[in-house]
Amino acid sequence: MAKRQYGDSRPGTSLVAEPPPHRPRRWLGRTLLTLVAGGAAASAALTLLPREAPQRAPHRPPAPAPGPRARALTAVTTGLPAALPDLTELITRQENGVRARPADAHAWAVLGSAYVARAGRTADATDLPRAERALDTSLKAKAAQNAEALAGMTALANARRDFASAKRYGEQALKLTPKKWSAYPPLIDAYDGLGDYTAARSTLDKLMALRTAPADRPAVMARASAVYRDRGWREDAAAQLTDAAAAAGTPAEQAAYRAGMGRLAWERGELPEALRQFTEALRLDPAEATAGAGRARTLAAQGRTADALAAYRTALSKRPDAEVTLELAELYESLHRTQDAEAQYTLVRKRAERSAADGVDEELVLGRLEADHGDPQEAVTRLRAEYERQPGIEVADALGWALHRAGDEDEALKYATIATDRTKGGGVRSSLHAFHRGMIEYELEKYGSARRHLQDALLVNPAFSPLWAPEARAALTDLGEVTEGPLPADVL
Repeated sequence: MAKRQYGDSRPGTSLVAEPPPHRPRRWLGRTLLTLVAGGAAASAALTLLPREAPQRAPHRPPAPAPGPRARALTAVTTGLPAALPDLTELITRQENGVRARPADAHAWAVLGSAYVARAGRTADATDLPRAERALDTSLKAKAAQNAEALAGMTALANARRDFASAKRYGEQALKLTPKKWSAYPPLIDAYDGLGDYTAARSTLDKLMALRTAPADRPAVMARASAVYRDRGWREDAAAQLTDAAAAAGTPAEQAAYRAGMGRLAWERGELPEALRQFTEALRLDPAEATAGAGRARTLAAQGRTADALAAYRTALSKRPDAEVTLELAELYESLHRTQDAEAQYTLVRKRAERSAADGVDEELVLGRLEADHGDPQEAVTRLRAEYERQPGIEVADALGWALHRAGDEDEALKYATIATDRTKGGGVRSSLHAFHRGMIEYELEKYGSARRHLQDALLVNPAFSPLWAPEARAALTDLGEVTEGPLPADVL
């Protein structure tokens, strides 16, 4: 930046103005007399004027709203939801920045975190190796006290479902910044993925005890909502998300919380409320693909099949996620559109294998695919290894179901019990998990307990799956009505 010039800056000249030429002292005396007389006259004139109110400071217009890059930078460095166009602009800026300053550890850390955030919005896992290279470069440029890069590594590991690595990086980041609220949510995600729900709850308690700025509180409430949901505290979870959405600072942030509210309503079987929340989320942020998938799921549950299929196609065009593709395939199968279903099952495998090549752990979705639509024994092999690595509730449920499909009912019940035991597990009340346990118990002739879990599945959400909810009803019909008398021994 050029220096601001005062006066003539040519060589040999002074930057300070020269004094005025000398004037005779008689001139100075006359001037003083004139000023005194003029001052007296001015004072007399002022006394004749009405008294004015003290002059107030000029009104300052409000500060301009932050631009796309500033919004995305704030979101990326704190873990808030960011709009996809803002992320793209930030990434372009950071890429240019690291080319100009290749030793800038901060710029590399921001770039890596932005890649992770964009991969979450688009399901394009090719951004994840880019993120890893950027974050590694940041750590090489600044090996010590680099909390930004460690936070980015935590987010990257969570995105890849590598929860053990996420725990390691997250604990290092938290140790460096124990008073920074954004260090806590990724670590909670890691503990959840590892099935360490006690650590997740303890970490949330520490997060809630922090003093956070008003702009950050919605994200804290959203994280609390997720933990409450996993504990089965649905009303508390919904209340936290409602408050978070009301206080959100950007449309993208509000849309993400609305999508979460839609998910909670869906899980409770409150279809009109779920549809309202998903639709509002899409209005706020049309790129909120998780809301698009939720809307499609809800439309299918309402029997609006044509609208549901169109909604699925739109959501998958924005975020071609393997798990959502599996939902669409099962919807086609429920409609007896076998050829369309098979095409989608093939696409599930391709999408999962493609993201696995970029470091994402896709064993859970591939295990589910094999259990129901492929080789159940291969599903058992995949999911058993996955459970040894990270024994969360979702993996326990999938492994139990795969064992059931492979014909090993006794071991299947062990894992199904883990997935539905709200005193030992995360506490989430899932229709799908209850259905899986009920069907396993049905095969083991534990009819009383089977009836209870199948009824619970349909009570929580009568339309939890276009493929499996009818199976639950058929099994209950086969079990018949409950007769009066003492409860069966397998229920006690």
